[in-house]
Amino acid sequence: MNNILLPVAGFSGRQLTGNKINKTVRKIGDLKTIFSDQAAYGDTSPDKIVYEVESYLPVKEGTTGGLFFGITFIQPGKVGDEYFMTKGHFHKIADRAEFYWGIEGEGMLILMDKYRKTWAEKMYPGSLHYIDGYTAHRTANTGASVLSFGACWPSDAGHDYDSISQRGFSKILVQENGQPILIDRK
Repeated sequence: MNNILLPVAGFSGRQLTGNKINKTVRKIGDLKTIFSDQAAYGDTSPDKIVYEVESYLPVKEGTTGGLFFGITFIQPGKVGDEYFMTKGHFHKIADRAEFYWGIEGEGMLILMDKYRKTWAEKMYPGSLHYIDGYTAHRTANTGASVLSFGACWPSDAGHDYDSISQRGFSKILVQENGQPILIDRK
């Protein structure tokens, strides 16, 4: 008897495909606490899409030894001088690491350690980023087109969004003289 294996999920080069793909959409209205310029935030339509995430979660969340895979698509844009970005998070199990890799567009991976030291790495097609455990991370689109990047993380890592929502990153990424620059959070 022949065994035929059918793919549950796949990657078309621009998106994940298959019947077990989770899709999340984040709009401006979902991101109130991440932007520093609240006046500019209030002037932006709450329905404007900032980013979308497609995830393949083949095992139950919390499974030790499992892996999750996803692709994020961040739209170009800014709130005030601050680039569109993801919410950012630590992992609930703090020592869990993660990989990101650039697929399309230009951006910055913003990283903050447990001592609140913040730095950024340039993202572009083919760039590869190892995110150490105990490191918060978010990504900003600094280009004129969609930024997409892939991610792979342990299925038991979890996401701690609350720490970032309450305290933010110690620095923010803004456009200054046409260039992205990290500055101290006001």
